[in-house]
Amino acid sequence: MSLPEVAQKGFSSSVAYDSHRPSYPPESVERLLEVLEIKDVNGVKILDLGAGTGKLTALLAARPEEYDIVAIEPHSEMQKELESKQLKRVTVQGGTAENMKNVPNQTFQAVIVAQAFHWMSNMDTLKEIHRVLKPTACLGLIWNIEDYNAPKDWDMHSDWESTMRDVIWNLDDGHSRFRDMRWKDVFDEQNKSSLLSIFSADPLFGLPIGEETFSFTSWLKKEDIWKRFNTYSQIANLDADRLAKVEKTFWNAINSPQTKLDDQGRVAVHGKTVIAWTSSIPDEPLKSGG
Repeated sequence: MSLPEVAQKGFSSSVAYDSHRPSYPPESVERLLEVLEIKDVNGVKILDLGAGTGKLTALLAARPEEYDIVAIEPHSEMQKELESKQLKRVTVQGGTAENMKNVPNQTFQAVIVAQAFHWMSNMDTLKEIHRVLKPTACLGLIWNIEDYNAPKDWDMHSDWESTMRDVIWNLDDGHSRFRDMRWKDVFDEQNKSSLLSIFSADPLFGLPIGEETFSFTSWLKKEDIWKRFNTYSQIANLDADRLAKVEKTFWNAINSPQTKLDDQGRVAVHGKTVIAWTSSIPDEPLKSGG
């Protein structure tokens, strides 16, 4: 599969994406590496799949463990932005999650997907990730999700964020995002029997998936919040008329008397960093020692 057109066009401004999207809270990265069983393990080989402009890649490359990282990114402009950072011990290459034919079997101790698994949550992806992971090694997922891009059952911290979440949800382009939680469906799908597995399912990854969340708050100027908001593909892909209507709604909402400002005129942007993880199930039972 190739990158969906809405992502290809929506993320074409890779510099803006890299400038305005937030980094990941240190405690969430520490915890993710811990549950993947690679924290404090030197030199392990990690696949950063759908690496984007390298928001997470840079954090991994700076770690004292000196990981050996392969970053795969299908969007050419994002790939260029990542390459321009010249990160140590990071090999950047193009490719898609569904077809990593240049990657040998059982290569990685961990596969991490940051801010992207919802674009690739299908069985072809799971099969490829399982193929390139070492037996019993882990798949880790991480997202930064601001309130205005959140699932409908998340509590909102402010009226303006609630208003803009309604805007986001009403801009349905037919593609799944984290907020609809459909990215989880593929893990249930792997447990269903098929014509190739008549008598029982043959799952690739263990269930239930582990999950944890970490709250974050970014204090930003209103103009910078609008710039961050514009990096979401559903906003970036709007035509001029619809974008103008969304922008008007944004300014009306954030300029409401109910919106609190700090002493520097900044507004709090609330959100959660979500991590999820699961371990691969070996094709054959591992032989015990002795």
